[in-house]
Amino acid sequence: MNEIGYQPIIAVTGATGFVGGALARQLLQMGYRVRSMCRRPLTEAERESGIEWIEGSLTDTDRFDALLRDARYCFHIAAMFRTEGPRKAFMQVNRDATRALLEASRRAGVERFIYCSSIGVHGNVADAPADENAPFDPRDPYQESKLRAEDLCRDEMGRPGMSVVIVRPCSTYGPGDTRMLKLFRLVQRRRFLFVGRQTPNFHPVYIDDLVAGYILTMVHPDAPSGTFILGDRAFLPLRDYVRAVATALDVPPPKAAIPYSLALMAARLCEALYAPLGLQPPLPRRRLTIFRHNRAFSIARAQTVLGYQPLINLEEGFRRTITWYRQQGMLA
Repeated sequence: MNEIGYQPIIAVTGATGFVGGALARQLLQMGYRVRSMCRRPLTEAERESGIEWIEGSLTDTDRFDALLRDARYCFHIAAMFRTEGPRKAFMQVNRDATRALLEASRRAGVERFIYCSSIGVHGNVADAPADENAPFDPRDPYQESKLRAEDLCRDEMGRPGMSVVIVRPCSTYGPGDTRMLKLFRLVQRRRFLFVGRQTPNFHPVYIDDLVAGYILTMVHPDAPSGTFILGDRAFLPLRDYVRAVATALDVPPPKAAIPYSLALMAARLCEALYAPLGLQPPLPRRRLTIFRHNRAFSIARAQTVLGYQPLINLEEGFRRTITWYRQQGMLA
């Protein structure tokens, strides 16, 4: 902190979520004041977390001025993520809310705005490893909406008064995450099936390493007007990633596989049956992309410019994640 006794305010959207929550807790430990929004009743832990809460959601753009009042930095982490829904809804939450948050940040005198995008904006990586300048190829409304929000951030980068940073995190995991829980359960119960070839690459990042990268984008003098991919030191083929899950769970690695065309047919049937009922299909087509899309990235720019150095390897990250799953009663 620059002034004795002064605690800068940092606005963090998405502090009730996995990544935003981990970031908010770290910022509090560092002595910052953290303010966020919540659209639902707070849990007891959230009420006692030390975060200053503003009632509202990303579509409540009239609440942004209250969120950003006297804030020095703004991390925009929250998003409409991977739910089945119309393109219009993704654009409203992920693109239009970002525009309003950027405008409100300028009004509030925010010094630096850090936007959480997605490696999904690159789609299927043709030339691995891809860096921040790789071609854009979004494959679904979520990825497209994140790219359109990036466009807004890039437009702001050329304007004086507020620096803007774009972060594209790799597939994040760790204690507090439940998106990978189904994979761990299937592997543990020996029900996991590979779909198609097992060669596409997968690029993870442990939550503590990602948060450390985010902090660097806030404090490093060379971060402004930059875009950074944050991930583990290395990517690996999907078969090796799943094998590492099996090793961590002390079960045999899965070997069974089905053709991609068969899985795609089943996914289309699920969507057709569940859509009229307004329910989420158990096997949407987007879930199959992990078996088809190559996700292999270079973190060299973040390492060179920011000094970003991920510390938690996959073995240790899986050990910590499994321990947390078991503590929560989510995994045997």
